[in-house]
Amino acid sequence: MDRELQGRRDELRRDPYPHYERARQADGLTYLEELDAWLVARDADVREVLRRPEEFSSGNALIPDVMPAPAALAVLGGGFGGRPVVVTSDGARHQELRAPLVRGLSPARVAAVLPYAARRAAELVEGFAEDGGVELMAAYARRLPGDVIGRIVGLGPQDVPGIVHGGHRAEALLFRPLAEDEQVAAAEDVVAMQRTLERYVRERHAEPREDLCSELVASLTEPGPGELTLEDRHELVAHLQNLLIAGHLTTTALIGTTVLHLLRHPDQWELLCAEPERIPAAVEEAARYDSALQGFRRVTTRPVTVAGTELPPGASVFVAFGGANRDADRHSRPDEFDITRTPGRHVAFGLGVHSCPGSQLAREQLRITLEELTRRLPGLRLADDQPVEMRPTMIHRSPHRLNLTW
Repeated sequence: MDRELQGRRDELRRDPYPHYERARQADGLTYLEELDAWLVARDADVREVLRRPEEFSSGNALIPDVMPAPAALAVLGGGFGGRPVVVTSDGARHQELRAPLVRGLSPARVAAVLPYAARRAAELVEGFAEDGGVELMAAYARRLPGDVIGRIVGLGPQDVPGIVHGGHRAEALLFRPLAEDEQVAAAEDVVAMQRTLERYVRERHAEPREDLCSELVASLTEPGPGELTLEDRHELVAHLQNLLIAGHLTTTALIGTTVLHLLRHPDQWELLCAEPERIPAAVEEAARYDSALQGFRRVTTRPVTVAGTELPPGASVFVAFGGANRDADRHSRPDEFDITRTPGRHVAFGLGVHSCPGSQLAREQLRITLEELTRRLPGLRLADDQPVEMRPTMIHRSPHRLNLTW
């Protein structure tokens, strides 16, 4: 890829909102070279596409932006996974893969883990509360979500940091241009994560426990005392890897962007500290205003028409949740961050058969985070000498670093 196009891609990913606005104002759909896809950015069009999964397949939802070098691919070949997962499946297979996740992330399961999440959040904040400053992404946002989803899945605390690290490295390997030696190192970290997950799969098959890993193994394999096949292990590791990455990276991003925008609007931060009952509305406004998951790709399965644009079979579209959430036809003053607005129906967590089964867990962790930070550190503010740069990505939009002081 030439440097000029890569530069335009990074610019779009760091601030996609001007592109969404132009696409919403244009007739029909807009084709963006930077995305190599038709951009769907109006609320009504996004909802229409998400409600037509038979015509808009999810098979390309996780197509990488960067194809790893042969040396990195060779390392990945020694790991596990590489099978379709819930976000890349359609129809009956999608429902089969999704069902245990919906059960495993049920309101009752989420409620059961919240006391742990609250204790962990308090411990993390206590770890830096006396320091006068912190880089929040490393000290908190990249830690709480991994600990919580690890608890639900049934991971031992000693294995969570490696799983979280492997998730970040998988994202970097597939969505950022890296030098070949760095690709190989990232691939080695990904394979180390996969081998840890494969060990859990075998252990839970032999001795099930009351955790989501055991439920996934039981749901997706044949019952009985026999050994898991190699294909079983590949499928289960792929499924677990996808669940864990979605379970921590998205919430990490949401925590980062929420705190960033609250502190960029000090009056709203002060209001939240004074009136913590506004926290649930602030969670919804943060998710709407700067969605951690900006959107997903879809590919047409037959000739279709969206917004008057005729698309042939095999056309790639980017369904921009972030674009829909800034559509003035759905949300008044859409480009204003305002925690006092009555929450509207946004699509930050998707819609329809592919809506995020972990959305309530993400919301609860953000609620707990805001309760803890407003209570313990009401004087929180952005560090003046540390400008905030957004990560150039459309799937886990967040600050690279978030340096705070008080």
